[in-house]
Amino acid sequence: MFLEISAYGPDASSHSRGAVLTLHGVASCFPTVDLCFMRVSRFLVVLLVLGGLLLPGVPVQAQYAQDSLAFDLDHVFDLEHAADPQVSPSGDRVVYSRTFMDKMEDRRSTRLWVVNADGSGHRPITDPETNASQPRWSPSGDRVAYVASTDDGTEIYVRWMDTGQTARLTQLEESPSGLSWAPDGERLAFTMFVEAETEPFAEMPSPPEGADWAQRPDVITQTQYRADGGGYTEKGHTQVFTVPASGGTPRQITSAPYDHGGTPKWTPDGETLLISANRQEDAALDPLDTEVYAVDVSSGSVQALTNRQGPDGSVAISPDGSTIAYTGFDDREQGYQVTKLYVMDRDGTNARLLTEDFGHDVQDPTFTADGQRIVFQYVDEGSTKIGSTTLGGERRVIADHVGGTSLGRPYTSGSFSLAATGRVAYTHATTQRPADVAVAQAGQEPRVLTSLNEDLFDQVKIGSVEEFTYDSSYDGTTIEGWIVKPPNFDKSKDYPLVLEIHGGPFAAYGPYFAAEVQLYAAAGYVVLYTNPRGSTSYGQEFGNAIHHDYPGHDYEDLMSGVDAVLERGYVDEDRLYVTGGSGGGVLTSWIVGHTDRFRAAVAAKPVVNWYSWALTADVYPFGVKYWFPGMPWTHRDHYMERSPISYVDSVSTPTMLMTGTEDYRTPMSESEQFYQALKLREVETALVRVPGASHGIAARPSHLAAKVAHVLEWFERHGGPPTNQ
Repeated sequence: MFLEISAYGPDASSHSRGAVLTLHGVASCFPTVDLCFMRVSRFLVVLLVLGGLLLPGVPVQAQYAQDSLAFDLDHVFDLEHAADPQVSPSGDRVVYSRTFMDKMEDRRSTRLWVVNADGSGHRPITDPETNASQPRWSPSGDRVAYVASTDDGTEIYVRWMDTGQTARLTQLEESPSGLSWAPDGERLAFTMFVEAETEPFAEMPSPPEGADWAQRPDVITQTQYRADGGGYTEKGHTQVFTVPASGGTPRQITSAPYDHGGTPKWTPDGETLLISANRQEDAALDPLDTEVYAVDVSSGSVQALTNRQGPDGSVAISPDGSTIAYTGFDDREQGYQVTKLYVMDRDGTNARLLTEDFGHDVQDPTFTADGQRIVFQYVDEGSTKIGSTTLGGERRVIADHVGGTSLGRPYTSGSFSLAATGRVAYTHATTQRPADVAVAQAGQEPRVLTSLNEDLFDQVKIGSVEEFTYDSSYDGTTIEGWIVKPPNFDKSKDYPLVLEIHGGPFAAYGPYFAAEVQLYAAAGYVVLYTNPRGSTSYGQEFGNAIHHDYPGHDYEDLMSGVDAVLERGYVDEDRLYVTGGSGGGVLTSWIVGHTDRFRAAVAAKPVVNWYSWALTADVYPFGVKYWFPGMPWTHRDHYMERSPISYVDSVSTPTMLMTGTEDYRTPMSESEQFYQALKLREVETALVRVPGASHGIAARPSHLAAKVAHVLEWFERHGGPPTNQ
């Protein structure tokens, strides 16, 4: 699955037909130039002069003046959302991460806030100058542990909720994650990367004093040697630690040369930690083969509780310690496989499947206080929900409208936590708002506790979102989609259409607020996004319909969606545009090689050559094993038949490519291949390089604004509405 993370950096650029364009790290001016934070026209002076996209001779105000009621690029910096809501054991309070856009640092920052379950007492609990996350209540509810980043590094802190006093517990060399309280409240478990000691590969002479020699070569021998968003990786592994809740020296519990990530779960007696890890010798080449392990806290001994080919993870244990719940599946090496819910006895025996007839991925199982039910999160046809099941398999829905933490595009997302009282806290979202905090309980109406963006959306208009279904022209399969209409929509007019395609490819869009989509609508476009075959949350058969056939008949699904919107009579069939990122960039590149119906296209971070991708991407062991029938050199024809570059002779659509220079998931070389092929064919094209950015080229607020600005500019140059309307 393609993930999104980003960074930034400066570069030079130019602008002309077929020129290489560069999105600049606008953040470089943020600490010193207040001009960057004025309304959109002045923001875009910086953004687009750097990007080289200003039209000669036309004043900036005239080019980018917008209705004061419209959602515009500058409003990206005003967005907030809730994340990781943690309800207290008594169910009366919720602590959550409040994420906002830090204009001065050009990044998403988080502070911890608390709100009572009735909506009162909404207030911050961490220093406004400190980035804080991962809040976790102590078992008694008197303290909250969390992770915070300061100039001294990232450390674990504890806050006493009655007095507000805060103590730093650690002084760590790396960032901790996966905080988990011991049942007695006296210790915390966490995971942290531990760098391995290495010997020089080759002996080198020592430079004389004062000499300026070149940096020594870095010798790579590991399979996984770089990761998107993290760069070239250090040699070492993630290990499990404990630390006293009153502070002290952390104690390393695991030490074997394997990664022990995730959140360790304590058994009720406090003597054992349950984890999920891949401790196979060929772990890098068999990335999904994880097992559930019991780690003895005193001795560090590790015992495997599961043993099958496939992932076993998301561990939970019943309050009495007798039953373990976990998720996974029997690995058939298919592109999409539904994650099921299992339970087993504490010693690993008597494993049984609880969700055999449930066609949706189970996430984050948690036992209720009486141990009779397991609460979990899942996605049903693009909509994230919280549900529960008894150990006998009787299921019910607790809450829907879960999500809203994916601000750029309308991906499914969200999280929840469970109190001993049965109350659930979760991120609540709609098509009109990013995530707020809500609470729900079986038999009661859910209650939304916060309204983080009302100050913004009371002032601006955004497009309405309509859910609809249509039949694919390929085989009549029903496809779900959403139509976003511009503010002040008039059905008697003819609007240009943007088809926006999700990535993954095994992922899903849903009925959620999305800044990029709303910015396209505010610019005067009707926006269509859909879940073609291959999307998750519609069952394994639907999701796996593109197994070894991607891109494939998802193309017809997308084109049928465009036709269905055209039938409504308010879209101009001569002004159709297409864009998408990651897997959506793959399909965009595929589309322009199979039809000329679109006036312009923007393929963000695409794969155009699966052969080269398999040998350059950071997730190459996973991709080759699960997306293809074998190695590229033994299945060359298959790889190339699925590659958009193979159809470049048929491309006539003006096509822009946009990728981060440090993207290791869909490397820049993919976009460069398509760009150069189109140049050789004299098809109008542009290559947008985002310096310093990894796969998520819209993770920083200025990058999100820049991405949309460049897409809109490309479309405008090919018949789209002027940005001053």
